[in-house]
This record gives sequence, C-alpha cells and structure tokens, in this order.
Amino acid sequence: MDEEVKPDDENVNYVLAQESKELFHILAKQPPSVIMQLYRMMPGTAGGQNQPSSPGPPVLKDCIEAMLEYFKMASAAECCSFLQSVCLMCENIPMHLDSRLMSVAGRVITDRAPPPGTEAVSLRNTDVCGENSGPDVTDHVPSSPLSDQHPVKRPRLDHWEQYITAATSLLQRRWKRLTERLVKEVQLENVWVSLRTANRGRDRPDQTPGSADRGSRTPEPDGDFGCLESRLTLETFLQGCAGKVTALVGQAGSGKTLLMSCLGQQWANGLGPVPSSYLFVLLEFRQLNLLSRPLSLSELLFQHYLPPKGGDNAKRAIVDYLLSNPEQSCWVLDGYDEFHGKLSRQEMTGPLDPKTPMPVAELISALLNRRILPGSTVLVTCRPRDAVDLGGVSDKVGQLLGWDQYDIKEYVDNFFGVKDPSAHRDLGAWAADLLLSSRHLLAMSSIPALCNICCICLEHLLVEGTDAERPKTDGGGRAQRQEPGGERGRPESVVTKGENGRAPLASTQVPTTITQVYLTMLGAFVSRDSSQGGSGARPQASIPPQSSVTTLDTLSQYGSELCELSRLAWRGLEESKILFVEEDIPPDVLKFSLRAGFFSQVEVRRLDGAVVNAYCFIHLTVQEFLAALIIMTTNDVSDAHLKKRFSLKTRWTTRTDQKTVFTDSLYLYVCGLASSHCTSALVQLSKAFGGVKGIKSWVQQRQALVLKLLKTLCNSNNLTGPKILQLCHSVQESQDQQLARQVVGARPTLELRNIWLSPSDIDALAFVVNSAGDIGVTLDFGACSMELDCLDVLSRCQHVHCLSFHSRKYGDKFAEKLSSVLPEFPTLRKLEFCGASVTATGAASLASGLENCPNITEINLTDNNLKDEGVQHIAEIFNKLPRLVSVKLGRNNTSLNAVDSLIEKMPSCLNIQDVHADGMKEVTVTFSQNSDVKSHKLKPKPTISLLNQNWCKSEMQKLAKTLARCPALSVLDLSGGQWDEDTLRTLTQFVPKFNVSEQITVNNSCSSVESVVVLTTLLSDRTPASELHIRLQSPVQVSIVFPGETGKPATEIPKKLSLSCCKLLPADMERVWKSLGTSSGLTVLDLSSNCLGNKGLKKLLEVLTHFRNLQEINASNNNINMEGVVMLASALCSHNNLTQIHISNGGKDELILRFSSEKSTSEKVQKTFRINNSSLLPSDITTVCRRLVKCRSQLELELSHSSFKDKTIENLLTVLPKMLSLQKLDVSHSITSATDALTLVRCLTDNKQVTSVELSPQSESFITFDEVKAEQVSCRLTHFCLNGDDVERLIEILQRGPRLSDLDLSSNHLGDEGVKRLVDSLPRLKISSYVNLSDNRLTQQGLLSVASTLCTCANVCGVEASSLGEEKRSLIWFSQNGGGEKTLSVRESSLQPEHVVRLAEITSSCHTLAKLELKNNLLQSEWIENFVKLLNSTRRGCTISIEESWITAEEAVHLVHRCLSHSSNIQTIRVHQTTLNLSLKPTEPTSARGDNPDLAQSMATEKIGLVDCALDGYHLASLRSIIQSCPSLTELDLSNNNLGEEGAEFLCSILPSLPNLTSLSIGAKEPVAAVVESFTQACVQSANIQDLNLSGHKFGDAATQSLTTLFPRLRSLNLSHCVWTRTGGLQLAQALGRCVSLEDLWLNKITTEMGQPGQSSVLDLLAALEGLGHIEEIELDGWRMADAGVEQLTGLLPVWKELKKISLSKNLISDHSGEKLLIALKSCSRLEELHLSSNLLGDLTAASMALVLPSLTRLSVLDISDNRIGDSGSRSLSRAIMYMKNLKKIHLTSVGTSELCAVAASLAHCPLVNDVSLSWNNCGDEVAQELSRVLPFCLKLTRIDLECNSVSVLGAEALVRALRSCPALQLIRLWKNKVSQSDALRLMSSDRRLNFAST
Repeated sequence: MDEEVKPDDENVNYVLAQESKELFHILAKQPPSVIMQLYRMMPGTAGGQNQPSSPGPPVLKDCIEAMLEYFKMASAAECCSFLQSVCLMCENIPMHLDSRLMSVAGRVITDRAPPPGTEAVSLRNTDVCGENSGPDVTDHVPSSPLSDQHPVKRPRLDHWEQYITAATSLLQRRWKRLTERLVKEVQLENVWVSLRTANRGRDRPDQTPGSADRGSRTPEPDGDFGCLESRLTLETFLQGCAGKVTALVGQAGSGKTLLMSCLGQQWANGLGPVPSSYLFVLLEFRQLNLLSRPLSLSELLFQHYLPPKGGDNAKRAIVDYLLSNPEQSCWVLDGYDEFHGKLSRQEMTGPLDPKTPMPVAELISALLNRRILPGSTVLVTCRPRDAVDLGGVSDKVGQLLGWDQYDIKEYVDNFFGVKDPSAHRDLGAWAADLLLSSRHLLAMSSIPALCNICCICLEHLLVEGTDAERPKTDGGGRAQRQEPGGERGRPESVVTKGENGRAPLASTQVPTTITQVYLTMLGAFVSRDSSQGGSGARPQASIPPQSSVTTLDTLSQYGSELCELSRLAWRGLEESKILFVEEDIPPDVLKFSLRAGFFSQVEVRRLDGAVVNAYCFIHLTVQEFLAALIIMTTNDVSDAHLKKRFSLKTRWTTRTDQKTVFTDSLYLYVCGLASSHCTSALVQLSKAFGGVKGIKSWVQQRQALVLKLLKTLCNSNNLTGPKILQLCHSVQESQDQQLARQVVGARPTLELRNIWLSPSDIDALAFVVNSAGDIGVTLDFGACSMELDCLDVLSRCQHVHCLSFHSRKYGDKFAEKLSSVLPEFPTLRKLEFCGASVTATGAASLASGLENCPNITEINLTDNNLKDEGVQHIAEIFNKLPRLVSVKLGRNNTSLNAVDSLIEKMPSCLNIQDVHADGMKEVTVTFSQNSDVKSHKLKPKPTISLLNQNWCKSEMQKLAKTLARCPALSVLDLSGGQWDEDTLRTLTQFVPKFNVSEQITVNNSCSSVESVVVLTTLLSDRTPASELHIRLQSPVQVSIVFPGETGKPATEIPKKLSLSCCKLLPADMERVWKSLGTSSGLTVLDLSSNCLGNKGLKKLLEVLTHFRNLQEINASNNNINMEGVVMLASALCSHNNLTQIHISNGGKDELILRFSSEKSTSEKVQKTFRINNSSLLPSDITTVCRRLVKCRSQLELELSHSSFKDKTIENLLTVLPKMLSLQKLDVSHSITSATDALTLVRCLTDNKQVTSVELSPQSESFITFDEVKAEQVSCRLTHFCLNGDDVERLIEILQRGPRLSDLDLSSNHLGDEGVKRLVDSLPRLKISSYVNLSDNRLTQQGLLSVASTLCTCANVCGVEASSLGEEKRSLIWFSQNGGGEKTLSVRESSLQPEHVVRLAEITSSCHTLAKLELKNNLLQSEWIENFVKLLNSTRRGCTISIEESWITAEEAVHLVHRCLSHSSNIQTIRVHQTTLNLSLKPTEPTSARGDNPDLAQSMATEKIGLVDCALDGYHLASLRSIIQSCPSLTELDLSNNNLGEEGAEFLCSILPSLPNLTSLSIGAKEPVAAVVESFTQACVQSANIQDLNLSGHKFGDAATQSLTTLFPRLRSLNLSHCVWTRTGGLQLAQALGRCVSLEDLWLNKITTEMGQPGQSSVLDLLAALEGLGHIEEIELDGWRMADAGVEQLTGLLPVWKELKKISLSKNLISDHSGEKLLIALKSCSRLEELHLSSNLLGDLTAASMALVLPSLTRLSVLDISDNRIGDSGSRSLSRAIMYMKNLKKIHLTSVGTSELCAVAASLAHCPLVNDVSLSWNNCGDEVAQELSRVLPFCLKLTRIDLECNSVSVLGAEALVRALRSCPALQLIRLWKNKVSQSDALRLMSSDRRLNFAST
C-alpha cells in the first residue's frame, strides 16, 4: 500500500477485497459501456493498451475480474476514485453497500486527476425515470476528478437515509397510538384476502330493465369488481407487489386503515413485504380532502406527510434521489372511498413535471397512471364499490374477507376476558352463544369494527348495572377506530358476576333487526357515559337488565346531547363529511361523545402543516344511524325532502356514479325505525329532542310515510338484482309482513346476478319469501358468490317453488351441501343447477336429496360434467318422483349410452312422455302427470327425439331393439344422423316392429337414390305407414307418417308418397315401382324436382292404371317439354278419372295431375287443361287442341300468362269450333295487343256457341261457350289502345256477329274521334243493355257526342258522362223496345258556354227526355240562366237538376229569381243545399219579358223551395215581387234556414197574396220562440194551407194554441224535433185526435221543456192517433215507446190500410214486441218503407219478417240497422228478401251478426235494389265474395256500404272483378277493413269506385 490509514479507520483496499464478490455480480449486470469506462481507469500498462476490441460477456467478466484484482492492490487514492465511480455510474447497488463504499471512499482525498478517458457521469440514473426529474434535483457532473463528484451524492444519500429514519419513527409512533387498546393482536399472516382479477378498462352499467322486459333475464354484469379467484393471506398477497399498483378492497370497518398502519410498522421494524430500504409513505385520503390548493409532489410529501430536517437542501436532495430511484419508494394511499374527488385514467402522453403544482386528484391519478414515479410501489385501499375507478390502473386486486365464526368467537372471548378471564369466563361464553345464535349479530360481526359494537351491545344486555365505579377512558384515543384488531371501544371496568350467578339472556331479548341492534348500541354507549360519571348534574340511574330495543329513560337523560350529535351526523351526510374539527362540535357534545365512545380522535394536518385533532364517528354506520334518528324524530327533514332522497342503492357501480363516502345504510335504518316495534323509542327520543308538537302522532305519520315509500318500491317492476336485495333488507328491517308479501307479489321471480351474497342477504330473502304464503317464489342465483353457510340459511325459505343456480363456482361440494337442505323446502317444484361444475359425484348427492322432494316437477342439470354415470344416477329417481314433469341433462359430456339408459327407463317408468336428445347438447325427459295404468290409455302417447346421432349398423340394431321394447310412441325423430344404406336398411327392417302411431322423422340422414329405394319399401301394403316424404335437396327431409289407430288393414289405408328433389332418372322409376309394390292405397304421388324428362313422364302415365285410388300427381320441375304436354293432352282424354292438368312453362316448371274420386261417366266429369307461363307456337296449339277435341267431357282450356307467336291465334280460332265440349277458354294476361284481341274477337262470327268475350291485357281474359247457340253475347274489350282502324274493324266484326247484351270498350284511349265513330255506328249495332266508353280520354266535345245518342239512337234510354272526374264515366244505356223516358247525366266535365248551348239543343231535341242532371260542371250563373232561356217552351215535362258549390244563400235566391224571369214554363223550382231543381211544363206563348221586373200575372210556377241553403231572412226581400206574381203557387218550402224575425215578417206579408198556397214548410235550424208565434199566426190567416212543416221549433202555449186550430184541415203535418211546454204537449195530444184528414204525420223525437216525455205522455199521444184512418206516412222515431207503446200501436195498424211508410227507430222495441209488430203490419198491404233501426229486435222479429214481408209486395225500403239479429235471424231475413222483388234499399248496419252470406245471396232475387248497407258487422271475405257473385244480377245497384268489417284483400279483389260487369254501381265503401294501405291504393287504382276513406 502506498498510503497508510489510521487503525480505527476502515482500509479502503480491505473493504474492496471484502465486497469484491458482491461487486462482481453487480458489475456483471451493468451495460458494457459502463464496464468499459471503469476498465479504462486502470493505467495504460494494465488496461488501456490491452482494451478488447469487441467485448462479449466472457470478455467483460474477464475485464471485471481484472479491475477488481488491480484495485485491491492499487493505492488508496486510486481505489477510492474507482469506488466513487462505481457508486456513481452503476445501477441497483444495495443501499447498505452503497453507503459503505461511499463512506470509505470519501475518507481519502487526493488531487490526482482522473485517468485518461474518464467521462462526466450524471448523478441521476440513466433509466427513463430520470426524464421526470426537474432541474432543481438533478445536475450533470463536470469533467473533473471523481473525487469532486463525491460532495454531490453523499449529502443526497445522507438526507435520504435520514428521511427514511424519520418515517420509521413516525410510523412506529402511529402504530403505538393505534394499538394501545387492541383486543386482538393484528398479524398480516392471519388476515385473509380473496384474490380478484382486475377488470381493466371495463365499465359496468347499472342496467335496470323496463316494464316491457319483465320475464326476461336480469342483466348479468361481472359482479362487484372482477371475479373471485383464490384465498390467501394478506402477507402472501402483498408479496411481489413491488413496482406495481395494488388495490386492497374491504367493507367499511374491515380494518384497512389499521392493516396499512401495521404494514408500516412492519416496514419500520425491517419486516414485512416492503424492503426497509424503501421509503414508506402512508397518506390517508381523508387527510387529502383538506388540501384544496394545487400541490407539487414535494409539497405533498414534505408538508402533509413528513417534513424533513435540513431545509431546502434536504428537500432537493430527497426529491432528487426519489426521482432518480422511484422504485425505492412505497406509497400507501388509504381510504380512497373517503376521498371527495375521483381518480381518472390518464393516457400515457408523456411524463409530468413533479415540480408543477396540480390538484390533489390529478397528482394521485398521475402516480397511479405511472406518469409520476414510474416503477414505484403503490398500494390503494378502498371499499368494493369504489374499486371500479381503479380497474384501469391496478395490477392486482384483493378483497379482505370477513371474519368467520372462529374469528368472531375468538374476539368475543378476548373482549370479555381481556382483564380477568377467570372472572368472566361464563359471561364470555354467554355472549358468544348469543352472538352466534343471532343472525343479525353474527352477520354484523363478520366486520371487525361492527363486531366490537356487537360486543358492547351484548355487554350492555348481559351485565346488570351496578353502582361500582368504572375507570374512565381518556376519550381521545383511537380506541373505537381500531377496526380489524377489534379495538376495545368498551369501558375498562372489571365486570363481575353476581354471587348467585345469572342465567343467559333469553333469545327474545336479543335485537331482531340491525336497527334494533343500533338502538341497543345507543343505550349501551349512553349508559357507559352514565356509569363513568359523566354529566354529573344528572341522576345516576340504576340500569336493569336491558330489553331488545333500549333503556328509554337513560336515553331521555341525554336528549339534548344526542339531538345535537344526531344533527351533526345528518349534516355530515348532507355534506359528505366524516371528519369534524372542534369548531364543528359544541364542547359539551364533544365531551359527551368522547366519554360515551361515539367519537374517535384522529390527527390531521392543516394546509399550513400544523397538526390538529379531528373527530369521526367510530363507524360510518353509527353516523348514518344517528342521522336516521333525526329523520324519524324531528322535522329537520321535511316530508318532501325525504320523498326525494328515499331510494335503494345498488351494489353494481360504474365510473359515472356519484361518489359517496357512506355505506348507504341510512335508509335501511329509516325503514327499521319505521317498524311499530320502534315507535315507543322514537316517541321518547322525540320528546327528549324537543322536536315537534303532537309527538306520537307525528312519529306515526313519519313512520307511515316511510312505509308508503317502501311500498312504492315493493310494487316497482324495474329493479335490478342488487336493488331487490336491498329492498329485502329494508323490508326485513321494517318487520312488515304485508310489505314482504307485496315484494314477492310484484316479482314472483327474484333474480340475483353476480353478487357476493352473505348469510345476512339470504336471511333477508328468507324473511320476504316466508311472507309469500301461497305465492310460489322463484330464487334465481346467477354467478353469485356464496359460502356453504348461506345454504343453511336458505333452507329457512318455506315458500320457494323454484331454485336456480347458474355458475361454474358451484361444484360437487356445493351440490352435496345443497342436497342436504333440499328436503327442507316443502313447496319446491323446480330445481335448476346449470352451467356449474357438478360431476357424477355431485349428481349422486343431488339425486339423494331430490328423492325426498315429492313435489318436485322440474329438474335442470344442463351444462355440467355428469357423464353417463351421473345421468344414470338421476334416471334412478324417476320412479320416486310422482309429480315430475321434465328433466334436462344436456351438455354433460355424455355418450350414446346415456340416451340409451333413458330410453330403457320408459317400459318401467310409464309416465315418461318424451325423451329428446340433440346430439349431447340437449337431453330432456318430460313426464305426464299421472302414471296410473288406467289413465295411461287416455294420455298422449310418448315421443322420442334423438337428433344428430351418428349410429353405425350395430348401434342402430341396439337402438332399434330398445325402441321395439318401448311402449306405444306417437313420434320418433331420428334426424341428423348421416347414415349409410346398411344402417338405413336396418332401421326399415325394424320399423314394422315399432309401435309408432303418428310419425317417424329421419331428416338429414340419407342422401342417395339407393336410400330412396330402401325407404320406399315402407309404403308397401305390408307396412302400416300411410305417408312417406323424402327430399334429398338440402335440407334433407325424410318423414314416415302413420295413420294411427284407424282399425283398417294396411291395404285399405290411403297412402301418400313424396319423392321431391331426389335426382330420380327414368331408369330409377322401375326400381321405385318395384320397391313400392302394388300399393293399391296410393292417393298422392309427388315426383317434383327430379330428372324424369319426357321418358319418365311416359313411364309414369303407363302405370296410372295400377294405382286406382290416385287423386293427385305432382311432376313439376322435371324438364318436360311440349312433347310431354301433348302426351298429357291425350292422357286427359283417355283416362276417365284424370280431370285436371296444370302445366307451367311448357312443362318445365309446374306439372300437376288431379284425378276424380267419383266413379262417373266421362260425359259428366268437368275437366281442365291449363297451360300458363309458356311460349306457345302455332303448331303447339294445333297439336294440343286436336288431342283435346277427343275429350267428351266438359272442358276448360286455360292458356294464361303465355305468349302467342304469329298465327297462333289464327290456328286457335280454326280449331275452336271443333272442340264441342269446350266450356271456357282462359287467355288471361296472354292477349296484350289490340291486334291479337280483335283477331280473337272474330270468334263471335266464327263460333255460334260463344256466349261472352272478355279481353284485357291487365286482368282476366276469357271466352265462354255453350252447347247451343247463344241468343245474346257479352263483349268486353278493355285497356287496349284502339286506334281509328281498330274501331272500324271492331265495328265490322260486331255488325256481323250476334246480338250483344253489352259492349264494354272502357280504357282503350279511343279519344273523341274513336268514340264519334262508334256512336255513329250504334244504330247499326244490335245492343240490348249498355255500352261502356269510360276512361277513353274524352274531351267535352266527345262527351257531347255521347250525349247526342239520345237523339240519334232510338233505343238509347240514358246517358251518363263525365270527362274530368276520377271515374271518367261514359255509359250509354239501351232499352229493350225503344221509346219511353230518357235521362241524361253530365258530371265533372268543366263545361263552357258553347257546351251548355249544345246541351240545351240536345235537351230540346230529345222530346222524351225526362231528367237532366248537371253536377259539378263549373257552370256560372249566367250560363244557367241562358240554358233555361234556351229550353224549348213546347217541351213536355222535364226535371232538371244543376249542382254547383256556389249555389247557396244570396246566390241561390238570385238564381231562382233570374230563372223565373227568363222562363214562364217552370212548374217547380227548388234549391236544396247547393242543387237547383226545376221542372217544366208546356205553356202558351207569351210576349218576351226580358229582364222587366214587372212580371205578368199568369206565371205557371206552382212550387218554390229554398231548403237548407244558408238562407237568412233578409235574402227573401228580392223574391217578393216574383212570388207575388205566382198566383198559382201551391207550395212554398223555406225549411232548415235561419229566417229569423225578418223571415217571419216576410212570410206574414206575402201569405195573404197567395190564395192557392196549400203547402208551407218553414222547419227551423235553430228554434226561436218569438218567431214561431208569428209563423202560426200567419198560417191561421191562410185558409187553404193543408200541408204544414214546423219541425225544429220551440212552441210556447200561445203558439201551440194557434197551431192546434189548424189541425182539422191538415193533410200533412211535420212537427219533428219540436220542443213543447207541458201544457202544450197536452194540447197537442188532444188536437191530434181531430186530424181526421191527416195522411202524413212526422213526429220524430218530440220533447218537452222537462226532457223526454214520460211513458204516460207517449201513450196519450198514441191514443190520439186512433182517429187517423187515412194515414199514409208516419214517423215516430225516438219516442222510446217500449213494449207498452208498441202494443198500443199494433192495435192501430189494422185500421191504417193506406199506410205506405212507417218509421219507428229508437223506440226500445223488444224482440217479442217486434214479432207482434210485424204480424200487425201484415194488414198494411200498401207498405213501401219500413224503418226499425236502433231497437232491440232479434231472431224472433226476423222470423216474423220471413213470414210477413213476402206478402208486402210493394216494400222497397227496409232499415233494421243497429239491432240484435243473430245467425238464425240472418237466415230468416234472407228468406224474406228473396220475395221482395221491389226492394230498392236495404240497410243492415250493425245488426249483431257477421253471418250475412245468405242475405247477400238473396239480393240476386231483387233486380231493382240500388242501395245496400252491411257495414259494422265484422263480415269477412265470404260475404264480399258472395256479393261479387250476385252483382251481375243487380243491374240497378249504385251503392254498397261494407265499412268496418273484416274484409281482406281477397274479398276486395273479388269485388273489383265483379265491378267490370256492373257499370251502374258508383260506390263500394270499404273503410276500416283488413286491407293494408298499399293494397288499398293498388285496388283503387284498378277501380276508383272502391272507397277506403272515412268519407
């Protein structure tokens, strides 16, 4: 050595020699660059010149050895320099070694420069952690001697070590303070943790299903947080957590804080999983809550954890080292559940600057997300529901497990024996027994802090109060906060046992709910303060043995303190505050709380770093309970606030949920306090609190409110499983059985998914379930973690019908435990144990348990691992469970032997109804309810379904033998096997031995023609099979159908054979026939979709004679061409029983042959030969038709949807006359051109047997024939585009043809020219009925051409024309003999003045024109006046009707005035609403009057009317002169207007000037009492008035008196809808008796001022009608005369011989009275109208109609709507209608039956009917189709009402087809039927006369 050292100093070379071995391993792990830098520190002779060029691992080891050997012997200065460089440049040097090397290297100081090649070295580590360091904590070492670098790192290490030492002292002091009063020692190796997998990045929403989802499965999230994986000690769990983020979760009070302090204490002592070289930082989140301003990492560490010594230099050095070595720090963050903020995930966008201040939440998040101090160890504690926030950052998650009974008992023993075990051994034993026997105490005690509270309560209950002095506690310790160790929290007194001993507390005295436990705790704590001498001013009461609730007198003594303490608890809840400083708490309350033990004292640092005392409740639940007391005893919390806040909490949490520090037990305690058991305690406390007036009443009201809120939740149907569980707890706390019943009543199935269940949870379920009574409850547990002890509690549920367990967590042990408790469920019906891990062992256990469950009906063990042995275990109990319905055993890793074992059970277990197996995925056995042998014959036969089983031949033999031994089966399904022919043949050989009654199915089990041949043998006469269906195209389908027990031999059973899609060739047919044999019973043969071709078809036709009973053959899709079609035509003629042949696409597609079953001669059989969708050549038509000529039966030939080539139609026309048996030729959708159509029309001249021709390219086209020559022919040619030449050609054909009944040329685009040509030819054509030219694009000119036929053609009797409307109708009607009256109707044609002039000319020229109708033609007033002026004055009487929307009010008056001014031969003029009606009669010529207002006195006008045209009284003034100039006026009608007083004055002034006026109508729209008096006075002055209409008026007594004086001279009287006084009504009844001349009487709905007249008044009115011997029309609607009135009326009817009309609607006529009424009407032989709607008529009345109505031959109107006619009544009515030849109108709206087919059919006998209503009867398509059949017979029909029925598109289409032959029909209403909007639009586009709208 070059230098010597002092003896007491360590020699640097000696130290290097000692540590060289460890240094070698450290250097070997360093980067090569570092090693080479150190290597270059040796002198050049040793290292510089011999430096390796490419150092590898072996070379580097040699370099390290060389360095160490050199510096061992080098000078002290060189050795020191080397060691300094090693410490500065190398990583991962242990702290003890680094300190020793730096210490010894620093003692030698030398000025020697560093060796050449030495580079500057950074003080911080070279890893990525260094990037997080700021400039204040890292420096670069300059290129100076290494000795200069030592002062930089040495102080840093010193400060770091000093800081660790200070932290060690801090944690040791903390632990000492916390463990002063621990009852139980805390050891990490005795604390158990359940390891969970962390669900990174996974959010779990609290999904609540809606009401529409009831019955579906509850959402299944992943549980509370991750899933349980294993159970291990906390010490083991924390091992390996270095450098990771670890989360430890546990319930509130489970001891997380104490355990973290214990972990710190172990670290401080050099023990535990955290190395002592690490810095241990313990931060509490509740302390972090106080930090409101942003902080840097150093501020958080030094100001709020531990300030260092040494000032700023020390802080910088510590932070520098921390940032350089983050892996040497451990951060414990305790109580995240108490943190007000929320941690967030941070994307790794780069490191954060630790010097930068940031909010505490962001700082902690950065630490967890590795953006600060990456590589450090982080341990976070929280409650389970808050762990979701850590899911994205934690590497490992563990949950503290609660104490088991052993732990609890150990704690109880320690608690009661901690001072003197010998003195309290019995007391501790009693306490342990009570606690373990109480469900609630035991559940609470699984949490250490609550176990302490339970012990305090038990001590309070067990120990008799004495006056012995108890030592006082200091009140400020953390005694009650020491959770897992079970902090003492109880007085330190020595409790002695009485001399005579004391018996244990009775079980009835133990609290029955958690709420009562806390009430007891309240009393215990208060009594403890009393026993310690607290509140000396209060009397010391002796405390007797306590009740199960509390000692109320003691609580009352501390009312004010408890009240303030409870208010503090409530404020804390409202503000999410659990820490309180002294300023928050009144001093006396603080002292009381500390003495009694309610508070724990903690130390916190303020923002300025000062340490102060703070206080919190000993447990969060204590704070929540005291807050609940405030809610229930004071009005601090209003009802509204309580309703708003009252809710259930879920155990499923999401990151979006609002964070809360509390346990959500507040409202659980509120529900518990709402129990009637707590009423007295609440009243006493409320008195002590001085809360409200009327204390008891208020408390009971508050309790009722809580129960009401709870009831609402009980009835809610949108709660998830966790909320349901919380609801059960709340109801249990309330102890309300009615609420419990409502819980299960609203949800008989309680579904719980992914919840960690405790025995207390199961106990709450049991409380609810046991209240269900007869309501069967289902408990469904899905993936719920539960200990086996839970099953013991579960057995208390007495009303469970179904138990369901779904989870791999449930294995054989769980099954074994469950089997032991299954017999304890007396009402169990169903057990589900699915998706679990049960093996045969577990199955045996379950079977043993199920044996003792006689009521079980369903067992579901799917998705386990039972294997064959387990299935056999279950099968063994089938006979032992008489009520079994189904057993499911699928997905259990079984083989075919398991299925065989189930089938073998069928002979011995006769109640097996079905065995179903789909592979091994689904295996189900179902049972019938009764296994009695006698009833066995009555129940359905069992079925077997063995799907997707791959049997070989031997396995099939085994199965077949088993099946042959089975009892009678209905269905055997063996689909999905994919067998070979040998296996299939084996099955067919055994089929005759099977006892199957319905069907055998073997789908997807064969694929070859050989298989088809094998299976066909099953349909021979030797087997009982009746049908065989085979389809080899995917999906392959094979089914064998049996006829059942018919009692017939196999040879007489009808059989069906279907071999579709089997790839059969003609050569295969012989094999099939051979296999089939002589199957004489074959009725249906399906050979579709094969490859037969014409050869196969020929072979088929050859064997037809062998199958005598055939009904149908389907040979579609067999590539048959026209050659085969010709063969079929010949076969149709040669085979008598072959009746129908349907061919599509020339035989390539559809080919159906049908046979008649009747043995009849060929002449009587109707045959059909149909070819559609084909391309037909001329030769094809000729060949086929020549074959069909030989057919002697009646024949229909259809050539629809086909295309005709050139000359095809010509050939067809040539051969048609030879086809004498042809009845109909159908060419629908085949004739598309006008040329082809006209060519086909030539048949009218070529064939005398043609009866009708109907051709259209868009609809049906056909020609019908008759055997004899037709007298008249119908010709319809529609929807073609006919040009002028086509029209000429058609006219030429029609002229040479027979007489036409009708000619329809609608929708042919004829235009004006084409129509002109046609109408000019009409005189030359022989037409008897009508010509339809609608929808031919006519203009007004063409319309006039059609109208002119009235003048040019003598046989034309009517013309209907419309050129612009939707219908565009143009109809020309013909009369049979010519002459007679004619009609002209022009609608919606937008006529111009010249057109009106032309119409006037036509009207004047047609002398027989009786009626002219002009409707909605946009005529102006002047044009109408000119039209009237142009009318020939010599014309005979003609009625003219003009309707325009503007003809109303003043315009109507003006028009009437002008018309009368222009024409003197107007006999009648009338405006009704917007229609002008006038009639002409011939008059003598007079001088032209022009517009001279002074009119001559000889006008011929006799009737003037302005009815319901919005007329006001002042409008009448302009008519005064015109009316006064009409001395012949006999009728004036101004009804339904608003005449008012002006109108009354007008009438009074003109009536005297009308001496011939005999009829006056002034019915009111709005009655005015003053006006009617004027009217009656004016009528009295008109001596000739005989017809009077005053309907709708309100009569006073004076007006009635005046009116009745007119009655004797009246012939017609209308007083409908009038209102009378009581006196006036009597006068009316008296006066009616004097109306001896009355012929018409309308008295509908008469009322008095008091309402409807009574029964006596009605009878009086009827009695007054006795003298009306000449009555012809009478209307008495709305009298409500009922049976008594009808009886009186029937006595009058025989006298009314002239009666023509009677209306008795709305008269409450019963069915019996209706029958009498009809019999009485038989004498009224002149009756024409009968109205009986809206009564109570039924089948009796309908039966009378069948007898009476045929005799009333003049009856034309029948209305019986809105009655109760039944089906039999409908049939009776139809018989009556058949004889009503004059019927024109029949209304059967809502008659009470939908069976109106017979009524519809009877209308064919009513040729004059024009209006039919069958609405609102729910009639179906059958009625619509029946109407379509009778429409051609009802030529006068104009309207059909079918609204609000059940007519579908089928019925509507039938009506559309019928409309083609009904041109007169104008409207069919189909609103509110079963026709979609799209179909309705399609049908209306086809024919606009269909109306699907509401109006």
